[in-house]
Amino acid sequence: MQALPVAHTTPSARAVTSQWSTAPRRASAVTCRVTGSEQHSVSHMERSSKRSSDRVPFAAVTPTARAGPVLLGTEVPTPLVAAVALGGAALGLRAIKKVFDTPSRTYDGQNVGKEYDAWTREGILEHYWGEHIHLGYYTEEEQAAGYKKKDFIQAKHDFVDRMIQFAGVSNPGSILDVGCGIGGTTRMLASRFPGAKVAGITLSPNQVARGTALAAEKGLANCEFKVMDALKMDYPDNSFDVVWACESGEHMPDKGAYVREMVRVLKPGGTLVIATWCQREVTPANPFTASDKERLQFLYDEWAHPYFISKEEYGRLVQGTGVMEAAHLEDWAKYTLPSWRHSIWVGVYDPWIVVSKPHLWYKCARDGVTLERFHRAFVDGLVQYGMIRAVKKKAAA
Repeated sequence: MQALPVAHTTPSARAVTSQWSTAPRRASAVTCRVTGSEQHSVSHMERSSKRSSDRVPFAAVTPTARAGPVLLGTEVPTPLVAAVALGGAALGLRAIKKVFDTPSRTYDGQNVGKEYDAWTREGILEHYWGEHIHLGYYTEEEQAAGYKKKDFIQAKHDFVDRMIQFAGVSNPGSILDVGCGIGGTTRMLASRFPGAKVAGITLSPNQVARGTALAAEKGLANCEFKVMDALKMDYPDNSFDVVWACESGEHMPDKGAYVREMVRVLKPGGTLVIATWCQREVTPANPFTASDKERLQFLYDEWAHPYFISKEEYGRLVQGTGVMEAAHLEDWAKYTLPSWRHSIWVGVYDPWIVVSKPHLWYKCARDGVTLERFHRAFVDGLVQYGMIRAVKKKAAA
């Protein structure tokens, strides 16, 4: 008996099966043994297939032949296809993870002002965070009830109220807001203390313009905004009753110069108050691990931070000026922790400003990943929320 390939007896079937790259085994891969009477049936099949070339070709394939797709004329087992697909997906995810694990906005000495110019121009940060570009304050009761029940922007106003209480100031005549952003806190302080002259400084011209416009809208004549380097301020010595710095120290390339310059413009008897993200204190008994260093480096580099220091180191820098009373230090990580994920959720609830700006999708995705990384660093204590307060010694009589 002769083995006759079905594909050779059904030309029309070959034309159809060639279009099914992932179909069961082609007819050409199947053989049938035929005897005399059976050959007549095959010939009849040939004539039928010629008359009906649009029929599904699987009718000419035995069920046992459906083993897997064919690639370049070679049958590929289905498990192998699945393994290749899973491997490709894994490689794709690994490539995506590598992209998001590689910082994109490393501090270069010039890009802090440029980054804030861009954020101000894009409008997304102001849309979600309001006028205050800093974390919010959530009481233990609010967190127990569910932090998402609290208004996200109100949490930022509450933070300013708590920081005023922490500073212990009541009736200052002049206030300097170092690293003022678009001036949310500057204007809030100007409203809270109408008898005070309040100045806000930033490296971003766009933030100065926006802050000035918002102050005019609110009819506030006792605040002003200037582009100025916090490490080389134009103000004379002993100019302000309060020097306020909320989340600006993170961007300073020289923390010592930052503290010294703020102390220089502070009047004797005046109060210095700092709120800033800090890395935990390193001790011989509790050094940074390789993982800690890698995580911190990403948090530095993704948002243009040169480096962080501990709140204890800030205390030592304050004392090192020689003109300040003892510094009081606190960690507000537990009160500010919900801000990180709350920031993500407000974007989930209201995505349309991002959806309308496709050119910013990648940047916003990266920011979401970074917010989550900061959340986790706060949870395990790698990063803290440092609060530092100190009073400048009065001049000797």
